[in-house]
Amino acid sequence: MATTIGRATSERGEVTLRRRDDGALELRVNGVFVMDDRETRSEELLATAALAYRPERLLVGGLGLGYTVRALLADAAVRQIVIAEIEPSLVEWMRTGLVPSVLADDRVEVRIGDVRELVRDTAAARFDGILLDVDNGPDYLVYDANAAVYQPGFLAECRRVLRPGGVLTIWSSTASAELRDALESVFGGCAERPVPVDLQGRSETYHVYDAARAE
Repeated sequence: MATTIGRATSERGEVTLRRRDDGALELRVNGVFVMDDRETRSEELLATAALAYRPERLLVGGLGLGYTVRALLADAAVRQIVIAEIEPSLVEWMRTGLVPSVLADDRVEVRIGDVRELVRDTAAARFDGILLDVDNGPDYLVYDANAAVYQPGFLAECRRVLRPGGVLTIWSSTASAELRDALESVFGGCAERPVPVDLQGRSETYHVYDAARAE
C-alpha cells in the first residue's frame, strides 16, 4: 500500500509521488513505476561513469528524485550542472521540501523543458558530460515521444555539444542492442554496464551505457 503525497498533471499525463508503507518514496508517471529512494545504485552509477572522465560542466536530462545529481555534486571537480526537467512538478516538489533537494547548490541550474530542445539550442563543445535518464529506456517508454532520445540523430547532437574527451551516459531499464548499435555508430564505440538491483524483493538488472567523444 502507498499514500499519495504529490500529484500533478500536464499534457504528458500524470506524475505521482507516493509514500509506501515501508517508508520508501516512490515516483510514478502515468501509473508506471519510475524509481524509489530505496534502490538508487543505477542512478548513482550513471554519475560514476561520467565522473570517471573528470568532467567540470555537465548536462543532466531528467531530475527524478535527484540521486544522479547528488552523486555528481559529491565530486568537488564538478563546477556546473545544468538539469533539463520536462515535468515542473518534480522541480517544485524539491523546492518545497517534499523531496530532498539537490537544487540549493550554487553549481546547479534547472531549466524546465525537453532535454532534446536544450541540446539543439546549445553551442558546440559546451559540456564535458551529458547524462540522460529521461525515461525507462528505449524498450519500455513512458512517453512515446522519448523514442527519439535513443536514436542516432539526437545522439549525434549530444556528441556535437560535448567537448573532445567528453562522455555521454544513458540509463536504461533493459539491455538494448539497438541503443548500443546507435551509440557505436555515432561515437565509434560504447561500454555497457549491467547493474543488478532489488526492487521490493524482485531482482532486476538495469543498464548504463557510456560513450566518449574521441576528438
